[in-house]
Amino acid sequence: MKVAFAGTPEFAATALEAILSAGFEVPLVLTQPDRPAGRGMQLQPSPVKQVALSAGIPVHQPEKLRTPEQQAPLAGCAADVLVVAAYGIILPQTVLDLPRHGCLNIHGSLLPRWRGAAPIHRAIQAGDAQTGITIMQMDAGLDTGDMLLRRPIAIASDDTTGSLHDRLAWLGAEMIVEALQALPDGLTATPQPTEGVTYAAKIGKAEAAIDWNRPAIELERMIRAFNPFPGAIATYGDTPVKLWRVRAIDATGSPGEVLLAEGAGVIVACGEGSLCITELQKPGARRLPAADFLRGMPIAAGTRFA
Repeated sequence: MKVAFAGTPEFAATALEAILSAGFEVPLVLTQPDRPAGRGMQLQPSPVKQVALSAGIPVHQPEKLRTPEQQAPLAGCAADVLVVAAYGIILPQTVLDLPRHGCLNIHGSLLPRWRGAAPIHRAIQAGDAQTGITIMQMDAGLDTGDMLLRRPIAIASDDTTGSLHDRLAWLGAEMIVEALQALPDGLTATPQPTEGVTYAAKIGKAEAAIDWNRPAIELERMIRAFNPFPGAIATYGDTPVKLWRVRAIDATGSPGEVLLAEGAGVIVACGEGSLCITELQKPGARRLPAADFLRGMPIAAGTRFA
C-alpha cells in the first residue's frame, strides 16, 4: 500500500518516521514551504521535510492545494491513502477524493472535543483531566470526519504543552501505523457525537499577557499551556518577563503584588490565591530558576508585577 504523507512540525515528523519504520512505501511527502527561523532568519526546512529528505522521498511544498497544478504531484504518485498530521493547509474535496482510501488525520484530542488548530494547548488551559489521539477519516469540515481509532491519555498536573505534545506524538505515531495495517481489511468508522463539541482556536501572542486579577489556578494552567509557545508574559517595572514554571498556592494579597521573593520562588498575589514562580526569563536571556534569576534581576517584596 502506497502511503502519501502531509505534515509540517515535529508532531507530524514522529508519525512519518513510524510509518517508514513499519515498512510502508511513501511515494510523496507534502509539507509547508521553508520558513525563516533562528537568529539569522534563514529559510529552514520543516521537521517533516528533513525526515523525507533523509529517507530520499520526493517533497512537494505548495502554498495551497487549490489548483490542478498544485495537486498534480499527489495525483501522479498514485497513493492508496494520504496521512495528514498538523499540515496547516486546508485540503479541498478534490484532494480528499484522490486516494482510494481517502485521507486519514492524526488529531491531538478526543474528538469532538477540541476540534481545530491548538487542541493540546486548549486542553491544558481548560483543566481537562485527559486528552488523547483520534485517527479520523477526513471530510470537508473542520475535524468533523468519522473516527477510526480513539485512545485517551491522562494530563498530569505538571504537564506543559511541550511534555504532553511529545507523549501525544508517540501515541499518534503508534496509532496511525495500527490504522494503516488494518485499513485494507476495513476499519469501523464511527460518526462523531453531536454533543460535547468544542473548538481549539489558534494561539495568539496577544493571549500571552498575564492578568493578575484572574484566579491563580487559571493562570497556572495558562502558563503550562503556553509553554513552550508563546510563553506567558508579565511586566516588572519596564521589563517583560516570561514565566515558565509556577504553582498555585493559598496566599492572599493585592493582584500583582510581590508577597515574597527568594530562591525557592517569587510569590505574586492573584485575584484568588497566589502564584509561586520558580522559573523565569528576561528578554535575550536563558530561562532560569528563581534563585539564579533574582541574582541578575532583584525583585523586592511589596513591589508589583503589571
